[in-house]
Amino acid sequence: TVAPALTLTDKEYQELRNASIAVLRKIGVDTGGSNVQFAVCPDTGRIVVIEMNPRVSRSSALASKATGFPIAKVAAKLAVGYTLDELKNEITGGATPASFEPTIDYVVTKIPRFAFEKFPAANDRLTTQMKSVGEAMAIGRTFQESLQKALRSLETGLNGLDPVEFEPDERRDELMLVRRELQEAGPDRLRYVAEAFRRGLSLDEVHMLSRIDPWFLDQILELVQVEARTAAAGVAGLDAAHLLELKRYGFADARIAQLVQVAETDIRQLRRREDIRPAYRRVDTCAAEFATNTAYLYSTWGEACEAEPTAKRKIMVLGGGPNRIGQGIEFDYCCVHAALAMRELGFETIMVNCNPETVSTDYDTSDRLYFEPLTLEDVLAIVEIEQPEGIIIQFGGQTPLKLARDLEAAGARIVGTTPDCIDLAEDRERFQQLLNELGLKQPPNRTARNPEQALVLAREIGYPLVVRPSYVLGGRAMDIVQGEDELGRYMREAVKVSNDSPVLLDRFLDHAIEIDVDAICDGERVIIGGIMEHIEEAGVHSGDSSCSLPPFSLSPEIIAEIAEQTRQMARGLNVVGLMNVQFALQGDVLYVLEVNPRASRTVPFVAKATGVPLARVAAKCMVGVGLEEQGVTHDLESNFYSIKEPKYPFIKFQGVDPILGPEMRSTGEAMGVGFSFGAAVARAQQAVEIHATASGQAFLSVRDADKEILLPVARELAERGFSLVATEGTWKFLVENGVDCGYVNKVTQGRPHIVDLIKNGEIDYIVNTTEGRQAIADSFSIRRSALQQKVNYSTTIAGARATLRALDHWNERGVHSLAELYASKETT
Repeated sequence: TVAPALTLTDKEYQELRNASIAVLRKIGVDTGGSNVQFAVCPDTGRIVVIEMNPRVSRSSALASKATGFPIAKVAAKLAVGYTLDELKNEITGGATPASFEPTIDYVVTKIPRFAFEKFPAANDRLTTQMKSVGEAMAIGRTFQESLQKALRSLETGLNGLDPVEFEPDERRDELMLVRRELQEAGPDRLRYVAEAFRRGLSLDEVHMLSRIDPWFLDQILELVQVEARTAAAGVAGLDAAHLLELKRYGFADARIAQLVQVAETDIRQLRRREDIRPAYRRVDTCAAEFATNTAYLYSTWGEACEAEPTAKRKIMVLGGGPNRIGQGIEFDYCCVHAALAMRELGFETIMVNCNPETVSTDYDTSDRLYFEPLTLEDVLAIVEIEQPEGIIIQFGGQTPLKLARDLEAAGARIVGTTPDCIDLAEDRERFQQLLNELGLKQPPNRTARNPEQALVLAREIGYPLVVRPSYVLGGRAMDIVQGEDELGRYMREAVKVSNDSPVLLDRFLDHAIEIDVDAICDGERVIIGGIMEHIEEAGVHSGDSSCSLPPFSLSPEIIAEIAEQTRQMARGLNVVGLMNVQFALQGDVLYVLEVNPRASRTVPFVAKATGVPLARVAAKCMVGVGLEEQGVTHDLESNFYSIKEPKYPFIKFQGVDPILGPEMRSTGEAMGVGFSFGAAVARAQQAVEIHATASGQAFLSVRDADKEILLPVARELAERGFSLVATEGTWKFLVENGVDCGYVNKVTQGRPHIVDLIKNGEIDYIVNTTEGRQAIADSFSIRRSALQQKVNYSTTIAGARATLRALDHWNERGVHSLAELYASKETT
């Protein structure tokens, strides 16, 4: 998406503007925001209305960030009776009314972020079904500049229009693949357009294949030609004039370095020697017609700088970049609270982020907003001009953490946990040494560099194993393997994608309970924010597992031991700020799975469950305000249950198996609260649109390891009035143990089979657990049919148990205010 519209004539633009207003009037929109989508035929100019939404939409957030005009804020005031001419434009300090349409003197480009690597079975062709999980936005003085900034904002390893890397088995048909990618839109289409020009296709041919407007194609062609000239001239051709020209085209230092085959630091030093530095311009809604005091800034080159940094004490907060699976809006919540905490302490807050969907990129969340990519080059340039007292990197997920070492080396001060302590937690050998010193346990683990070594080490550790490459360029990152055949196959795949980096092998803990802990440390005192028990057993990614705060089955002794081990690790790692620990409890033995000395996905959940803003408290600790000084002296508690329930996008991806595993695939979450565990689970499941019935017909099919623990679940379902059916192995086991159960064919055994029953609406609840590649493949159609027919299903026994507890409270409709819930903490 590009703003303003660059390929329309003025007449077409006015016709679309008038048509949109006419649509609103005809629909009867009296106040508020609306969204109208048009299509314009490039040959005849015919205009067609695709759809109209009489509400704010995804594009409203984008338009607000692109122009600086706060659409939702203005729409809310209009809804309570204001008129546009009564409201003042805050960005211009009231110099213009809200009735002035925004005018921009720059170009904005938004590019979606996809996650097809998480769904290898999904069709990655782009259609009318939305498949992206996030987006990045960039602002530049030209389309070419903003396009290249947007590409590197995606955080997919791109520095711009990088060449496409083909798999070895694709090399014979590369041109054919390029043509296909032009014809059938995919997630990397823009790069394939550039690749087509590199391979000699003409602009007309690319246009005929892609149907992309020739103006945009010409802009990309020019960038490819500039790249070719730069590469041919080499580093010797990089004089001051040429370097400035490249920067104005939007080329990153890293991309220029690739073209002339030198290190990025060499280009940065060359720029500084020639005094070529970015200029920062202001987003003001009026194309500089009126002055603005609002510091909403973007970078460009070769122009006057409008940054006007102040002499106040400043703290910079680095955001999380585009939303993606594993790093979403939870981290933005933390960044916003950090900015608010710094403002409370009298610091001027500087936010750096490139995600238009977030609150952190609202111009009034921080004192100064830099809408820039989160790369070392871009962040260092802002540090250079603003000279902050410190930088907070703990709250934006992995994105800022990757910059920590380089920022520190460049002289920037990181507040909170030091980069070395962060590295200590992430370095497998150093962390293992720390745990040994503290006397804490980890599951047996080894590191292998080739398939032969992996097989030998696996025999030492024992199966099943959790395997993961230490470095992955997309694709399958983690898996559970049951034996040597699966491990051998995985190693061949993992080593292929991991560029010969080591593969990590961990003993998988069968039937273990996984536990998440969020804690705050001020360097001395450690406060436990929340101990969360996962409902699904270990083996399901923590981001995909439902969890309960407080724990619903852990003993007081185990909870005390978890808290003590967390304190030991926080002090051992010299944490200042937030820390997340993941434990696994097998029997009575506690194992440390992972420690992250940063904000985690669960921080907003814990904050809402306890009523204490953890991120805000932790941010103050980072700048020297201790926990005692803040009045936070005891571990946080809750006397009601809170359940975090993930939301999955499986229905959007045809052909994807909705089974849970060690690879995170949820894209959101909901929270349910109640004064009992079952009531909270019921609320949470209803919030993510799980459809449950209190009776009907239940289908059971579980792996051999789960048959014994299925028995109580099956008996309770029967007691509740469910009739039971099962496939051969499970049916035989249940009947032998006195459970009344019907028999149904597997899909491979002929019709009528289980999928027929699901599609005919004869199944109301499914419990299906499985392991091993073949068994998972055989039962895929059961889970997929359940998803499409909206039948409630559990792929773990623990999930089934929680659903049974929820059924007791499914139709309860009591309402409690947050004040009542938090008050119960003191009165209970």
